[in-house]
Amino acid sequence: MNSVPLEDPPAITTATFWQSVGDFFVSAGWNVLTVVCIIVGAFLLVWILRFVIHRVVNRIVNGAKNKANVDDTQALERSPLASVRLVQRTRTLGSILSNIVNVTVVIIALLLIINVLAPTALGSLTLLTAAVGAGLGFGAQNIVKDVLNGIFIVAEDQVGIGDVVDLGLATGIVEYVSVRVTHVRDVNGTLWYVRNGEITRIGNLSQGWSRVILDLSVATDSDIDEVERVMLDTAKGLAKDPKWRTRIIEQPEVWGLESISGDALVIRLVIKTRANAKDDVARELRMRLKHAIDEMGISLPSLTAVMPSGLEGAQRVRGANPPRTRPNPVAPAAEGAVWKPKRTSKKKTTSGDESGTTPGATS
Repeated sequence: MNSVPLEDPPAITTATFWQSVGDFFVSAGWNVLTVVCIIVGAFLLVWILRFVIHRVVNRIVNGAKNKANVDDTQALERSPLASVRLVQRTRTLGSILSNIVNVTVVIIALLLIINVLAPTALGSLTLLTAAVGAGLGFGAQNIVKDVLNGIFIVAEDQVGIGDVVDLGLATGIVEYVSVRVTHVRDVNGTLWYVRNGEITRIGNLSQGWSRVILDLSVATDSDIDEVERVMLDTAKGLAKDPKWRTRIIEQPEVWGLESISGDALVIRLVIKTRANAKDDVARELRMRLKHAIDEMGISLPSLTAVMPSGLEGAQRVRGANPPRTRPNPVAPAAEGAVWKPKRTSKKKTTSGDESGTTPGATS
């Protein structure tokens, strides 16, 4: 009698299979829990670091406000320049630090998650990263250039959030500065994204002071002295106005007759103002000059604002004020000194005799 072998039971009914399934779900559950903990820890770390950065920035800004005895950041413009630059620089550095914190924490969290889900993949990923990095080394030069240039721009206080700048590529108000890109909003409302590595020169219109330069053209038969007196009195009246005197740093100056053409005489008037008040002061001054000249009965061919540049701008930094130099010392004449004429050669004396004149001869 032949015995029929019994068939093996299906694997799904064995205890080993279900034990392996249970081990898989347990390990997968622990991995998921670890990943969730890493993500939550990353969010928590970012929140803590951003809170610390925000707290430090607010403390510095509030300290500058309290020192200047103001409540609004805009009011700091009336305080010394150092306070304004401190606030702008602190906010700029705060935004950059927040950006660096976000990128750094995200990269570390991703590496930890990969290490949890695939422990062996991290080693191969390192080799892959080295190979890709070698291949993209030349392509990443622009990114490295942008980052390094952005760090130096902020560290050297060349640009701050809220500054009015001319970057060559764009002109406007700086709204955001990161380690790679600077956001500039122009007068039309267009937001420009300028790579820091492409910035080769920066003109900051918000640091220090500005100068309003107005060229007033009058008829050629006008009394120049009277026109200059009226212009200076009008500008001084603007400087004494309670609404405008806080925006004007120094007393107005008339630099005099700037140019002469066939149909007009151009007289230049300048006022030194706070950096961000130049345009407002210039508009008000134009209006007051127009009314003052109309009262004199003089026609105005043109009334323009001038922005000297190049060699002219370099020569006109001091305006009409001549440079101050020390007088050269002059040695006092010795007592009893007698002046003697310089002796001449015989040849010159002979020629002088032939012509009928001699040195020192009197008629």
